[in-house]
Amino acid sequence: MSVLLAMQGALSQGVLWGLMALGVYITYRILDIADLTVDGSFATGGAVCAVCVVNGVDPILALLLATIAGAVAGFVTGFLHTKCEIPAILAGILTQIGLYSINLRIMGRSNTPLLKSETLFKNISEMTGLSSTWTALIIGIIVSVVIVAILYWYFGTEIGSAIRATGNNEQMVRALGVNTSVTKILGLMIGNALISLSGALVTQSQGYADIKMGIGAIVIGLASIVIGEVIFGQKGNFAFRLTSIIVGSIIYRIIVAIVLQMGMNTDDLKLLTAILVAIALSVPVLISKRNQVAMYKKLTGKEE
Repeated sequence: MSVLLAMQGALSQGVLWGLMALGVYITYRILDIADLTVDGSFATGGAVCAVCVVNGVDPILALLLATIAGAVAGFVTGFLHTKCEIPAILAGILTQIGLYSINLRIMGRSNTPLLKSETLFKNISEMTGLSSTWTALIIGIIVSVVIVAILYWYFGTEIGSAIRATGNNEQMVRALGVNTSVTKILGLMIGNALISLSGALVTQSQGYADIKMGIGAIVIGLASIVIGEVIFGQKGNFAFRLTSIIVGSIIYRIIVAIVLQMGMNTDDLKLLTAILVAIALSVPVLISKRNQVAMYKKLTGKEE
């Protein structure tokens, strides 16, 4: 029974954190930028949402405000990178560090509980009679489907295609007359908006926001991406690749749940995540090298 409950919790949390992985995917894969704003913007979404809910703001409106706050954080990183010509990785670190203090200012303390406040998850759970875990899973799936559909549509538009092209070949896009500074800023804003939305959903689901809730989020996002890509590959249309990222997040959470059920210390979770990411990143490289060796042997007729 404990294993089944752990699996249910892993599914619900995997879907909610999958939105964060989508945000990381937009910056890391589409824009080809290592954006380290993630740890800060995830906590910003939780902080803004928690403060809004505690002060009586509608939970759905709180999610929207948290998403906007994440977009603003992405804009700051993009501005520092494109206008101030600060390297992307350093711009993300600067924004992340600044957000730590800003998040403390927003909440006024390091932790904000929502146990006595109305949340989207609590309201729907009371209306339907479902458990909190199933409520989180259903809400997560609905939001994920809507977000994937919106992203699929948006990145098929002219500006969305320009953002994707910027990550593939920035020089060519600039030669075609596209302002790559604008496309980078937009991509960072969209990515961090999704990350902040994920933080807000996780906050309402778990019933509190914490200043440290975003620590390690970038590694979890990368783990979800590489797990999804290793299992499903990078083929298929854009919607399929986006969906594979969310599935990768669910698989990551299931792995963590299984390991915890086996008695692993929770203090070692970050180490486990790092090992998973290292293995997932290494597997495609090893497979590619093996295929190259096999092709060389086939072409040359050598056995060794």
